[in-house]
Amino acid sequence: MLSERQQQIIEESIKIIDDKGIQGLTIKNLSKAIGISEPGIYRHFESKTAILMSILNNFKEMAVILSGIMDTYEGSAAKKIGFMFTRMLSLFSESPSMVSVIFSEEIFKNEELLKNRIVEILNLHAQTIENIIVQGQAEHNVRNDIDEKNLALLVMGSLRLLVKRWDLNNHNFNLNREGQSLIAVLSKVLEK
Repeated sequence: MLSERQQQIIEESIKIIDDKGIQGLTIKNLSKAIGISEPGIYRHFESKTAILMSILNNFKEMAVILSGIMDTYEGSAAKKIGFMFTRMLSLFSESPSMVSVIFSEEIFKNEELLKNRIVEILNLHAQTIENIIVQGQAEHNVRNDIDEKNLALLVMGSLRLLVKRWDLNNHNFNLNREGQSLIAVLSKVLEK
């Protein structure tokens, strides 16, 4: 469990990444933003990598929780995916700075530990969606002329592109409304 100060460091780190990019996340910038000394930051996290790993661990925890909800959620595959995406879009709408971290995997390429955690999170989301699709195919409410991996890629890629476009356009459209429109289209694509 994170302390209140650690949580503050994580939240401020996400804001800095959103505002200045990963290169702007320095211990110096972070300590200035929070109002504590640089050694004060190091009392809570041993390095910038440890801060970033903690951020990614939070995202992984959210992915695990969402996956668990999907295991027990009643409804067709399209309804399950719609529910899952609606939750994610609401989260992004409420905390837009999270998008800068979640959808910027390329910023972690040079740090193997962080890259591996991103891959775990992506694979967890993909597996959750693939499982929903496989169950939908078994229940005959999802088309079976396309395999689950390609359908999951189509679904995940569509969501990613929508969120990234929203972020790059400075959040100048209603993500939830556009997301509902995308969910309706994806439901038509998935349905048998």
